[in-house]
Amino acid sequence: MTAWVALYSAQRRRDPTRPPTRDTFRRVLSFARPHRARIATFVVVGVVQAVLTVTTPLLAGRVVDAITDRDGVATVVRLAVLIAVIAVAEAGFSLLGRYLSASLGEDLILGLRTAVYDHVQRMPVAFFTRTRTGALVSRLNNDVIGAQRAFSDTLSGVVSNSVTLLLTLGVMLALSWQVTVLSLVLLPVFLLPARMIGRRLAALSREAADHNAAMTDRTTERFSAPGATLVKLLGRPDRESAEYARRARRVRDIGVRTAMVQWLFITALVLVSSLALALVYGLGGYLALRGGLEAGSVVALALLLTRLYAPLTALANARVDIMSALVSFERVFEVLDLVPLVREREGARAVPPGPVTVEFDDVTFAYPSADKVSLASLEDVATLDTRGGVDVLHDVTFRADPGRVVAVVGSSGAGKSTIASLLPRLYDVDSGAVRLSGVDVRDLAFASIRETLGLVTQDGHLFHESLRANLLLAAPDASEAELWDALRRARLADLVRGLPDGLDTVVGERGYRLSGGERQRLTIARLLLAHPRVVVLDEATAHLDSTSEAAVQEALTEALQGRTAIVIAHRLSTVRDADTILVVEGGRIVERGRHEELLSAGGRYAELYRTQFAEAGPGRNGGAAVVGAG
Repeated sequence: MTAWVALYSAQRRRDPTRPPTRDTFRRVLSFARPHRARIATFVVVGVVQAVLTVTTPLLAGRVVDAITDRDGVATVVRLAVLIAVIAVAEAGFSLLGRYLSASLGEDLILGLRTAVYDHVQRMPVAFFTRTRTGALVSRLNNDVIGAQRAFSDTLSGVVSNSVTLLLTLGVMLALSWQVTVLSLVLLPVFLLPARMIGRRLAALSREAADHNAAMTDRTTERFSAPGATLVKLLGRPDRESAEYARRARRVRDIGVRTAMVQWLFITALVLVSSLALALVYGLGGYLALRGGLEAGSVVALALLLTRLYAPLTALANARVDIMSALVSFERVFEVLDLVPLVREREGARAVPPGPVTVEFDDVTFAYPSADKVSLASLEDVATLDTRGGVDVLHDVTFRADPGRVVAVVGSSGAGKSTIASLLPRLYDVDSGAVRLSGVDVRDLAFASIRETLGLVTQDGHLFHESLRANLLLAAPDASEAELWDALRRARLADLVRGLPDGLDTVVGERGYRLSGGERQRLTIARLLLAHPRVVVLDEATAHLDSTSEAAVQEALTEALQGRTAIVIAHRLSTVRDADTILVVEGGRIVERGRHEELLSAGGRYAELYRTQFAEAGPGRNGGAAVVGAG
């Protein structure tokens, strides 16, 4: 048992890249403060456990003395019963200590995970476009668990092992200082292999973890619907399999080497423990025969010795364990300390009731540089790019009145989708203002903006959940009748009724079990459930065929009815009936007006329209038109 405990402690060792700061200690204490009563109880339980651990060998020695001195059966039975009672008490305190340790650790995980999750949700979209998802998930899982060990494992180990070590040494010295000193002579022979082999085991574990992480990343990417499709279309399955097998074989080889190193380690430590016991019995027996030591004391010393090396080894590695746990805390705090670029102001207000006017007032915007929104460790780079962003919008000014449709068209990369992302505050403007009913969106509460705005993007993203769950994202309290009404208005009710599980049908990752048009109509149904006063359509029909586009356009007509609408479109034929069309090029509005006015002006809009009409071919108009509400 001693050897296994030593192996566990040694294998967990890892060298932190830098020592934690005092601020880290203070913040750790702040997370621990709500649990201080349980921590105090936990420490007391650990002390009692240590006392009971040392008491049992002493009683065993008393039993031997009682037998050799022929004190009578009653004395031996009384001591045996006392040993049994202490064993039961030790088991009870062990269970209590384990419960306190587990509950403290799990509560800490709960607090850290929810804190990180809530904080990450407040990060701007720019953060997610730069961050590796796997690295972020690792912070939420691996590092939080590493931080938990500071409370569940390391804290309990330091307390109980320190008390056990002091009591054991004190009792052994009291029984026989000669035997105690001799047994400690072999301590370096015990600790040095633990440190050397422990470092080797830690290195092997890290290497295996790296290969496993690489395989996980690879499988996650290639087992997703788009990844699997890409591999089938462009990849080489044989090469993919060979690369995966190469890493898997490396993990296998590491596993074999780790098992052999562990076995050598255990064998060596068992040998050292056996040699130490031999010395105790040899010297102790000699002293007992000379009359300098009781026979029971020899047995007690031997039993105490078996309980001495484990706490010594654990405490020798405790500093590294604590530092490792604190490094995990620092990695968690690193995420928590990243200030969201888009924040809700104190006293933020709600969007005024009634119909909503959308205004862009002299808006200039550049996407933020990496150092403002991300972490180098989450991007897997040495240093973040500090270069300032290039303006993608310049002095953009327009107004969308209640119940009217404003279309934004232009070349790819002109800044159309950027305009759409500024309304719901996915980003904040650098200068100028975006207003809803005359109020700057930076002065509005996030919840109010979400209730007011409905955004449909071109990818129609869905979660790997049921149709019902995806719809209820927009309106968690929606009734069954409201769900079916939204599906009917989105021209999707008949399709859902024909599915085997109806609303409980799982749509698959990103909704890939549905066609593109079906996904878009489902996102429109979700928008209809939310009842927004402003609708933003960002290339909502960009990747659909004519049949799907016609069905989606019917649903969009329903969605836009009576609402203020901003329609971002690439196909100009879909916005001919808009009340106002804005032509954006190079981040500037270069033309504005109705369809007929812009065509007769012969400018950039007319050029784009002629080009698209020519591409559509004779007899085709490129799709159905958005029907304005006004």
